[in-house]
Amino acid sequence: MGLLRRGEPASTLDLLVVGLGNPGREHAADRHNVGWMVVDELARRHGGSFKGKFSGRLSELRVAGARVALLAPETYMNDSGRSVGPARAFFKVPVEQLLVVHDEVDLDCGRLQARAGGGLAGHNGLRSIARTIGSNDFLRLRIGVGRPGRGDPRPVADYVLSPFDPADDADAIVARSADAVEALCEHGLEETQRRFNTPAASAG
Repeated sequence: MGLLRRGEPASTLDLLVVGLGNPGREHAADRHNVGWMVVDELARRHGGSFKGKFSGRLSELRVAGARVALLAPETYMNDSGRSVGPARAFFKVPVEQLLVVHDEVDLDCGRLQARAGGGLAGHNGLRSIARTIGSNDFLRLRIGVGRPGRGDPRPVADYVLSPFDPADDADAIVARSADAVEALCEHGLEETQRRFNTPAASAG
Protein backbone atom coordinates (compact mmCIF):
# COMPACT_ATOMS: atom_id res chain seq x y z
CA MET A 1 0.00 0.00 0.00
CA GLY A 2 2.71 2.52 0.86
CA LEU A 3 0.52 5.35 2.16
CA LEU A 4 1.69 5.11 5.77
CA ARG A 5 4.53 7.52 6.53
CA ARG A 6 7.28 6.68 9.00
CA GLY A 7 6.99 8.44 12.29
CA GLU A 8 3.18 8.51 12.24
CA PRO A 9 1.33 6.95 15.19
CA ALA A 10 0.49 3.32 14.41
CA SER A 11 -2.81 3.26 12.54
CA THR A 12 -5.14 0.28 12.60
CA LEU A 13 -5.97 0.97 8.93
CA ASP A 14 -4.19 1.55 5.66
CA LEU A 15 -7.02 3.73 4.34
CA LEU A 16 -10.21 5.27 5.69
CA VAL A 17 -12.51 5.84 2.71
CA VAL A 18 -15.32 8.33 3.31
CA GLY A 19 -18.12 8.51 0.76
CA LEU A 20 -20.11 11.72 1.10
CA GLY A 21 -23.88 11.92 0.72
CA ASN A 22 -27.17 12.72 2.39
CA PRO A 23 -29.33 10.21 4.30
CA GLY A 24 -32.86 9.35 3.23
CA ARG A 25 -34.36 7.33 0.43
CA GLU A 26 -35.26 10.52 -1.40
CA HIS A 27 -31.54 11.31 -1.84
CA ALA A 28 -30.29 7.82 -2.70
CA ALA A 29 -29.90 8.48 -6.44
CA ASP A 30 -28.80 12.13 -6.22
CA ARG A 31 -25.60 13.27 -7.89
CA HIS A 32 -24.59 14.63 -4.48
CA ASN A 33 -24.69 11.06 -3.16
CA VAL A 34 -22.22 9.56 -5.60
CA GLY A 35 -19.69 9.12 -2.78
CA TRP A 36 -22.14 6.87 -0.97
CA MET A 37 -22.71 4.93 -4.17
CA VAL A 38 -18.98 4.28 -4.47
CA VAL A 39 -18.50 2.96 -0.92
CA ASP A 40 -21.57 0.76 -1.39
CA GLU A 41 -20.05 -0.63 -4.59
CA LEU A 42 -16.73 -1.29 -2.84
CA ALA A 43 -18.52 -3.12 -0.03
CA ARG A 44 -20.43 -5.20 -2.61
CA ARG A 45 -17.23 -6.13 -4.47
CA HIS A 46 -15.26 -7.09 -1.38
CA GLY A 47 -17.93 -8.77 0.72
CA GLY A 48 -18.26 -5.99 3.27
CA SER A 49 -21.30 -5.34 5.44
CA PHE A 50 -22.20 -2.08 7.14
CA LYS A 51 -23.00 -1.39 10.77
CA GLY A 52 -24.07 1.81 12.45
CA LYS A 53 -21.10 3.66 13.94
CA PHE A 54 -19.64 7.18 14.08
CA SER A 55 -23.01 8.73 13.10
CA GLY A 56 -22.84 6.79 9.85
CA ARG A 57 -22.48 3.38 8.22
CA LEU A 58 -19.12 1.62 8.64
CA SER A 59 -17.66 -1.44 6.93
CA GLU A 60 -14.17 -2.87 7.55
CA LEU A 61 -12.63 -5.05 4.85
CA ARG A 62 -9.54 -5.81 2.78
CA VAL A 63 -8.91 -4.30 -0.65
CA ALA A 64 -5.86 -5.59 -2.55
CA GLY A 65 -4.41 -6.65 0.79
CA ALA A 66 -4.90 -3.22 2.37
CA ARG A 67 -6.84 -2.76 5.59
CA VAL A 68 -9.69 -0.44 4.63
CA ALA A 69 -12.69 1.03 6.42
CA LEU A 70 -15.57 2.44 4.39
CA LEU A 71 -17.58 5.19 6.06
CA ALA A 72 -20.82 6.76 4.82
CA PRO A 73 -21.67 9.64 7.19
CA GLU A 74 -25.41 9.93 7.92
CA THR A 75 -25.16 13.43 9.36
CA TYR A 76 -26.19 15.25 6.16
CA MET A 77 -23.49 16.58 3.90
CA ASN A 78 -22.91 19.90 5.68
CA ASP A 79 -22.07 18.15 8.96
CA SER A 80 -19.90 15.31 7.60
CA GLY A 81 -17.03 16.19 9.93
CA ARG A 82 -19.11 15.09 12.92
CA SER A 83 -18.85 11.54 11.58
CA VAL A 84 -15.36 11.65 10.07
CA GLY A 85 -13.59 13.22 13.05
CA PRO A 86 -14.42 10.47 15.57
CA ALA A 87 -13.77 7.72 12.99
CA ARG A 88 -10.35 9.13 12.16
CA ALA A 89 -9.48 9.43 15.85
CA PHE A 90 -10.65 5.88 16.59
CA PHE A 91 -8.55 4.33 13.81
CA LYS A 92 -5.59 6.71 14.41
CA VAL A 93 -5.54 7.58 10.72
CA PRO A 94 -3.15 10.35 9.57
CA VAL A 95 -4.59 12.76 7.03
CA GLU A 96 -2.53 11.12 4.27
CA GLN A 97 -4.55 7.91 4.79
CA LEU A 98 -7.96 9.58 4.74
CA LEU A 99 -9.69 9.48 1.34
CA VAL A 100 -12.87 11.48 0.77
CA VAL A 101 -14.96 10.48 -2.26
CA HIS A 102 -17.29 13.24 -3.40
CA ASP A 103 -19.18 14.85 -6.26
CA GLU A 104 -17.54 17.74 -8.12
CA VAL A 105 -19.51 20.21 -10.26
CA ASP A 106 -16.30 21.73 -11.66
CA LEU A 107 -15.45 18.50 -13.50
CA ASP A 108 -17.37 17.24 -16.51
CA CYS A 109 -19.73 14.40 -15.74
CA GLY A 110 -17.78 11.16 -15.41
CA ARG A 111 -14.32 12.74 -15.13
CA LEU A 112 -12.29 11.66 -12.12
CA GLN A 113 -9.50 13.42 -10.28
CA ALA A 114 -7.51 11.80 -7.49
CA ARG A 115 -5.36 14.21 -5.52
CA ALA A 116 -3.88 14.99 -2.13
CA GLY A 117 -4.94 18.21 -0.44
CA GLY A 118 -5.96 21.37 -2.23
CA GLY A 119 -8.83 23.78 -1.90
CA LEU A 120 -12.33 22.93 -0.79
CA ALA A 121 -14.02 24.13 -4.01
CA GLY A 122 -17.05 25.43 -2.16
CA HIS A 123 -18.04 21.89 -1.16
CA ASN A 124 -19.75 21.98 2.22
CA GLY A 125 -18.94 18.37 3.04
CA LEU A 126 -15.23 18.97 2.50
CA ARG A 127 -15.41 22.18 4.51
CA SER A 128 -16.98 20.38 7.45
CA ILE A 129 -14.32 17.66 7.41
CA ALA A 130 -11.43 20.12 7.09
CA ARG A 131 -12.83 22.24 9.92
CA THR A 132 -13.22 19.21 12.19
CA ILE A 133 -9.81 17.61 11.60
CA GLY A 134 -7.94 20.91 11.22
CA SER A 135 -6.41 20.10 7.84
CA ASN A 136 -7.11 20.25 4.09
CA ASP A 137 -4.39 17.71 3.32
CA PHE A 138 -6.54 14.58 3.09
CA LEU A 139 -6.81 12.60 -0.14
CA ARG A 140 -9.76 13.23 -2.42
CA LEU A 141 -11.39 11.36 -5.26
CA ARG A 142 -13.36 14.04 -7.08
CA ILE A 143 -16.13 12.61 -9.26
CA GLY A 144 -17.35 14.95 -11.96
CA VAL A 145 -21.10 15.52 -12.11
CA GLY A 146 -20.93 18.68 -14.24
CA ARG A 147 -23.31 21.61 -14.11
CA PRO A 148 -26.81 22.23 -15.49
CA GLY A 149 -26.71 22.25 -19.27
CA ARG A 150 -27.68 25.09 -21.55
CA GLY A 151 -31.39 25.71 -21.21
CA ASP A 152 -31.55 24.05 -17.77
CA PRO A 153 -32.75 26.76 -15.36
CA ARG A 154 -32.02 24.85 -12.16
CA PRO A 155 -29.58 26.33 -9.64
CA VAL A 156 -26.52 24.15 -9.07
CA ALA A 157 -27.78 23.30 -5.56
CA ASP A 158 -30.96 21.81 -7.04
CA TYR A 159 -29.05 20.09 -9.83
CA VAL A 160 -26.79 18.11 -7.48
CA LEU A 161 -29.83 17.10 -5.42
CA SER A 162 -31.39 15.41 -8.44
CA PRO A 163 -30.62 12.03 -10.06
CA PHE A 164 -28.13 11.46 -12.84
CA ASP A 165 -29.59 11.58 -16.33
CA PRO A 166 -29.83 8.17 -18.07
CA ALA A 167 -27.24 9.32 -20.62
CA ASP A 168 -24.74 9.93 -17.81
CA ASP A 169 -24.51 6.16 -17.14
CA ALA A 170 -24.24 6.50 -13.37
CA ASP A 171 -23.42 2.79 -12.98
CA ALA A 172 -20.32 3.18 -15.15
CA ILE A 173 -19.23 6.30 -13.24
CA VAL A 174 -19.59 4.50 -9.91
CA ALA A 175 -17.78 1.40 -11.19
CA ARG A 176 -14.82 3.41 -12.51
CA SER A 177 -14.65 5.40 -9.28
CA ALA A 178 -14.52 2.16 -7.28
CA ASP A 179 -11.77 0.96 -9.63
CA ALA A 180 -9.83 4.12 -8.76
CA VAL A 181 -10.11 3.46 -5.02
CA GLU A 182 -8.91 -0.10 -5.57
CA ALA A 183 -5.96 1.22 -7.59
CA LEU A 184 -5.07 3.61 -4.77
CA CYS A 185 -5.03 0.72 -2.32
CA GLU A 186 -2.85 -1.43 -4.56
CA HIS A 187 -0.60 1.04 -6.37
CA GLY A 188 -0.65 4.37 -4.48
CA LEU A 189 -1.62 7.88 -5.49
CA GLU A 190 0.72 8.61 -8.40
CA GLU A 191 -0.22 5.51 -10.38
CA THR A 192 -3.91 6.11 -9.64
CA GLN A 193 -3.59 9.66 -10.96
CA ARG A 194 -1.85 8.43 -14.09
CA ARG A 195 -4.57 5.91 -14.82
CA PHE A 196 -7.71 7.78 -13.79
CA ASN A 197 -7.14 11.56 -13.99
CA THR A 198 -7.98 11.38 -17.70
CA PRO A 199 -11.21 10.97 -19.68
CA ALA A 200 -12.53 7.43 -19.38
CA ALA A 201 -12.08 6.80 -23.10
CA SER A 202 -8.30 7.27 -22.89
CA ALA A 203 -7.67 5.79 -19.46
CA GLY A 204 -5.49 2.72 -19.41
